[in-house]
Formats: sequence, structure tokens, C-alpha cells
Amino acid sequence: MKQKIWQPVVFSLLLIVGILIGMWMKPVSGEVGLFSGGGNKINQLLNIINQAYVDTVDVDSLEEVAINNLLHELDPHSVYIPARDLTAANEGLEGNFEGVGIEFSIVDDTILVAKVIKEGPAEKAGLTQGDKIVQVDTMPVARVGITNERVFKLLRGEAGSKVRVKVYRPYRAQILEFTITRDKVPIYSVDVALMLNNQTGYIKIDRFAANTHQEFKMALEKLRASAFKQLIVDLRNNPGGYLSAATAIADELLDDKKLLVYTKGRTQKTEEYKAENKGDYETGKLIILIDEGSASASEIVSGAVQDWDRGVIIGRRSFGKGLVQEPFELADGSAVRLTISRYYTPSGRSIQKDYTKGWDAYEQEINERFEQGELKGAIGQKVNDSTVYKTARGRHVYGGGGIMPDVFVAVDTTYLNTFFHAIFEENLLNVIGFKYLETNRELLKKRYANAGVFTATYSINEQMWQELEKTINKRRPETCLATDIQQAKQQVKLLYKAFIARQLWGDEGYYTVMNSEDKMIKKALDTFSSTYPKLLQ
Repeated sequence: MKQKIWQPVVFSLLLIVGILIGMWMKPVSGEVGLFSGGGNKINQLLNIINQAYVDTVDVDSLEEVAINNLLHELDPHSVYIPARDLTAANEGLEGNFEGVGIEFSIVDDTILVAKVIKEGPAEKAGLTQGDKIVQVDTMPVARVGITNERVFKLLRGEAGSKVRVKVYRPYRAQILEFTITRDKVPIYSVDVALMLNNQTGYIKIDRFAANTHQEFKMALEKLRASAFKQLIVDLRNNPGGYLSAATAIADELLDDKKLLVYTKGRTQKTEEYKAENKGDYETGKLIILIDEGSASASEIVSGAVQDWDRGVIIGRRSFGKGLVQEPFELADGSAVRLTISRYYTPSGRSIQKDYTKGWDAYEQEINERFEQGELKGAIGQKVNDSTVYKTARGRHVYGGGGIMPDVFVAVDTTYLNTFFHAIFEENLLNVIGFKYLETNRELLKKRYANAGVFTATYSINEQMWQELEKTINKRRPETCLATDIQQAKQQVKLLYKAFIARQLWGDEGYYTVMNSEDKMIKKALDTFSSTYPKLLQ
């Protein structure tokens, strides 16, 4: 069965590169040998270079450069994926990979288990968060200059294969040995479902993968057990994913065969996607959170909700990715994901932002939003297409560059100083946090019954802060300006506290702490109790 997926770009070049290896696509069979024929000029030139150029060249590398440059001339989302990268590019959307099932961090040249994935092989074998891996099979891996790439090679492997690991468990001061049978490891796309208060449910969706719809239904079921009456769906920094996942989520929120999205292209017939099933949350107050990192499938869901006046959109203008890619497999196992059509919201809006000024301009567009003041609220939200579209109740909405929120919340600029950047460039929260938890993990678990109690009563004390400040001053003294420290102190403390909570209660702990000081969450809760009905009129 053919599927399509969507994808976008986020705040920086790094995230943009990530987006280019997972766009809205539709797997197809067959091969297209772009360079297999003898008649085209590109193939002729590569042959000439291979036969006559003064130095030895890697023709395969030249071929990849040629393909990438050619695709960049078309649009920003048509991309080439080498065969060596194709599996990794698809893993996040397929919902699993083969390995041991941990998230790790290298701190002081030691592999620290930051997270043990639920129902994964490592959890079944007995590993826990905070373990330090000191040996893999017969190879010592502590304080030997280990790299992320090396760890992946040692721990990943085919399902059914085994790997022995020795770990040091700090709170027991013991060396323990485990044999892990590698298997498929689930990759969850719904980060968390929790109650923000006695009536407000909250669901954070990280991306739209093959298993997102099922996870979303399970999240709603969990919240229903707590008798939630209103719902916040957080799509911030969600770069997209499968179209089928996006329409399935929208179907849970909209009723009566409503149009969710449609696509059309030069050679593609118009395809309409409508609500088909009885949704699990078709009534009740609904708020969708978006920002400049919300793209593609995120824009499909928020656009459908907005066009049908089903709920309120809060945040900042979304990324603006409305192109549809279809993957074509090449003879060597690589693939080209080629733009074949555009998608449109139910009111007829195209969300795709302008890309006629070239790759570099497109890449820098979100940075320009910040520099021009849009993200900070210094100017109004930019309307790229003045064409007026109307929602079901006649509200005016616009296309041509992302979904405009109904309620704007400016970006937090706390992080815009050298001290804040240095904390993360030096991986300092991991360094300090794991050290703190070595002696306090069990004590904290006994003292705080759950993440809610921890959030309400725990604080980073001055001694802990001084230790953090002292450490960063040793590593990056030039970043420790008094004004920068004061500006960033509250946010860094919050992130430090959230780091500890994640180690104790997983993502639920992290989001419980972060949401307690989240300006957009606070705005959403205020909107529920004040202006919600008026915004949908």
C-alpha cells in the first residue's frame, strides 16, 4: 500500500539537514537509473572526467554532488539519499530499529545510560538509567576516547544477536554484567500524555510516524482515565512525517466526513483525504500549539483544526512546508525523494513558503523572522499571501508561508547569551547532573512520590548552582559575564531540574517540570478559561 509522508525544516542548518532525510513521501516500487543511460550530458561528463582528468577522482562522490545540485535547483525538499543512509533516514518514521534500546551520553569519556527505552532489549536485560558502560564484549570502553559513532557500531546489530556489557552502577558501587539479545527497539513518537490540572489533558507529539496514531489513541485513553475535559496537543518543533499519521490524528478530532487536506500537482490527480471514522475527541475544547519548527504533517493537523473552527491555534507562524515528495529507488539502492505535488488545507490554502530566491535564502528564512522581529513580537506576523481564505465560521485565514496562530506567543530569548550557549556546548547539565544523581538518585525517589510533587517542592539550591557555575568557569571563563549569568540563571535552573526529573520519571518528569514554567502552556490554560469561545467566532 502506498503512503505519503511530509517533512520540514527547523531553526538551524542542523535541523534543516535532519529534515531533508525524512520528508512527506510515498514509497513506490521500481528503479529510475538517472545515470545509467549513455546519452545524457551528465553521464558523458562523468565518463570523460573518469577517463581523462589529471588526478584520480571518486566518480561516485561526484555523481552524488551532481544529483544534489540538480535537485537543489528544483526546490528545497527534493533530495537524494545515498544507499548507506537510507535505512537510518527511515527508522524514525517506521517506528523501530534493531539494537539494544538505550539512549546514552558520553560524559568524561564514559558511556552513561541516559534512558532505557521502554520494552526494549536493554530494559528486559536489566540495565537502568545512570549505569556506566565500561566494557562491551571483551572491549574496554571507559576512558579510551570513545565516540558516539563507535558506540553505535558496538551496540547496534541484527535482531537475535547478543552483546555482553559490563556496567558500573554508582548508587550500588557495583560492577554488573548483562547479556543483551538485540531486537527491534520501539521508537515512540508521542513523548508524553499527562494532566496539567484537574481538567486539562496534554499530549506532546514529536513526529508523525507509522505508530503515532495508535500511540495517540492510547494517550487519549490514559487521559480519559483522569476525566480530562479539555485538551492541548503540542506540535512545537514537530517536523512532520507520514501523511497517513497526520490524517488519522486529524480524524480523531474532526467529524462528519470533513475534508482534512487535499493534494494536487502537474501530473498528479487531485486527492482528497476526509475524516472517515468516529474520532475519540470530536467534541470538547481543543488547543494546538505550534511554532516555527512545526512543519508539514503538523501543519496539516493544525490547518484542518483551524479551517473547521474545531479549536484554537496558539504559538507562532509555522514553518511553511507544503510540498509532497515521492521516493524513487535508484539502481544502487539509493533514492531520490522528488516533489510531485502540493498540499492544501480544507479552505484551499497552500502553506508552502516562497523558495524562488534559492536554497540559501530558504535556509535562512526562519533566522530572518527572528532578526526582523516577528518571532519576538516586535512586528506583526508576516502575511506572505494576501489572498483571504475563510474558515467554516467565516474567520479570515491566510496561506503562503505557514499556519498563522489565532493567539501569538513570542519566542523566549533567555537562551541568547554566551553563558547559556556554553552550558550546552560543554554538555554541562549531563556532566553535573549525572554526578549529582550518583549519590542522590535513590534518596530523591524515596523523598518525592511522583513528578508532580517533585516539580512543586524541589529546587536547585545555591550550592548546586555554584558547582555548575564553577565548572563552566573552568571550561569557558570567557562566557561567564555577570549579566549573562543573571539573564540565563532561571532558565538553566529549570532545565537542570527537568534533567533530574527525566532521569527519575522519564519524559513525564521532564515535561511536568518544563510545562510548569512554559509561557505557551500558561497562555493556553488562560485561553481555555477566558477567550476560547470568542476566538472561534
